[in-house]
Amino acid sequence: MHYNTPNTTEIRRRLATVLSAPEIDLAMPQIERINQLKKEKNAVILVHYYQVPAIYHGIADVVGDSLGLSQAATQVDADTIVFCGVHFMAETAKLLNPQRTVLIPDPTAGCSLSESITPEDVRALKAKHPGVPVVCYVNTQADIKAESDICCTSGNAAKVVNSLPGSEFIFIPDEFLGQNVARETGKTVFTHPGRCMVHEQFTVDDIKAYRAQFPGIQVIAHPECSPDVIQAADYSGSTHGMEEYLRKHPTGQVMMITECSMAANVKEQFPKMEFKMPCTICPHMKKITLENVISALEKNQFVVDIPEAIAVPARRAVERMMTVGRG
Repeated sequence: MHYNTPNTTEIRRRLATVLSAPEIDLAMPQIERINQLKKEKNAVILVHYYQVPAIYHGIADVVGDSLGLSQAATQVDADTIVFCGVHFMAETAKLLNPQRTVLIPDPTAGCSLSESITPEDVRALKAKHPGVPVVCYVNTQADIKAESDICCTSGNAAKVVNSLPGSEFIFIPDEFLGQNVARETGKTVFTHPGRCMVHEQFTVDDIKAYRAQFPGIQVIAHPECSPDVIQAADYSGSTHGMEEYLRKHPTGQVMMITECSMAANVKEQFPKMEFKMPCTICPHMKKITLENVISALEKNQFVVDIPEAIAVPARRAVERMMTVGRG
């Protein structure tokens, strides 16, 4: 995660690493309008790694992963937060910033993983495994967090699980991440059949093909990938962890096994790194556009609101995670 105060010259320079000159010229009037509006409205724009480059490089005040963005929002001076990500991320920002207005440019920007589970599913798991702590991936809606004992990120999941008593844990909703954490911690996991539609597509054969074509390539994978993909990679970590890994290994060739906009966006920071990008796109993230960011700011839409009966226990689960640490 880093802070960004864009100006026209700097925006054009960054966009030139991933977009053509005509594409930049087309986007600039909207980018300039948004940057004007956010000053008028005293708004801060949070942008996830998976957004398109025009949003990531053009309008972001803060860029990062979902939790990092929500935490950063507590430290900025703004009346309004515009979250360029999916709905559960905007909800987490609201949980941590209950007194601020949080907007999401498209309220239908969902997530295959977070939508794979319901509160009833969580209650059924708890009934089947009484007394076993429930660890909830932060990539879930607030009503799922509210049913959980503690949240985690992909970066601190093992640390969170190891902080809990006993040798068993329920992990929701990502079965792959739960399996990867179980292997790392040596504990027994009870999972729910939820998966990320982006990360579940990657296979060991993909990695083998890239290694054959590019000998010596570094392969870094998101832990929402399957356990066999994680074992075949050189490194596994959250989106934040991936960026930190690149800072420690800034040269050579790299294959990032995650949503392809991640590599497109961070490559500007690593000019000595050659990115080989297997492109798998999150259609939910791509629902956020320059056009609907403008509408959000002009019309003060769409406001994220969480009923207090859900917000209180959900916030508790997130705050418990934060006492454990980021990982």
